[in-house]
Amino acid sequence: MKIVVRLLWYFAFFWVLVLSVGTFLQYYDFTTHSIFLDLKQSAIKTGWYLPAFYSHIIGSSIILLIGFVQFSKRVYNNRPLHKVLGKIYVFGVLFISAPGAYIMTVFINRGPWVTVSFLLQNTLWIVFTLAAWILVKNKNIDGHVKMMRRSYALAFGAVTLRFYIYLFTIFGNGVGFANNYIIISFLSWVPNILLIELINHYKKSSLSLTTTNI
Repeated sequence: MKIVVRLLWYFAFFWVLVLSVGTFLQYYDFTTHSIFLDLKQSAIKTGWYLPAFYSHIIGSSIILLIGFVQFSKRVYNNRPLHKVLGKIYVFGVLFISAPGAYIMTVFINRGPWVTVSFLLQNTLWIVFTLAAWILVKNKNIDGHVKMMRRSYALAFGAVTLRFYIYLFTIFGNGVGFANNYIIISFLSWVPNILLIELINHYKKSSLSLTTTNI
């Protein structure tokens, strides 16, 4: 079982690294033109979209990496490092990435259900992250760890979103892409939360079982 968990850990980290590094390599020069941004030129002309876009994608890239290593036992047991990285994660979510996501959602143009999905995801991301911060300040470590799991499950939605877009593009020929995107938007984060709730329910000790030796 430990081997399976370790393999899943490395597999997840690989895709987090690919997404984060790939984002930096693609957008390091703050271009206004790319395959994605060319579809958003009308939104860019408002002056709101581009700052929100870069705040979200750059902030999320850093958050994904930091949040992932926070569950490593080596980082968790290094209390000063864990606290510094935790503060960066919380600040990044609350003041950089999540606000950018709200503005981007306004311009998504994928229909009301997709908008509702991303608004719910982003709002829960803020709520869980803020709750995790409050819990740790109140010395409720078990509650803090469980809430941080929920927060990172939503952050990891950036990875699963792209996975499902790829999957539905390849195998979703029988469904219009607009309908696909409604499914994808919810599928990218709802299963993540359900999985974390199962983990939170069955873990007897979050301190001893939430981390990995990596």
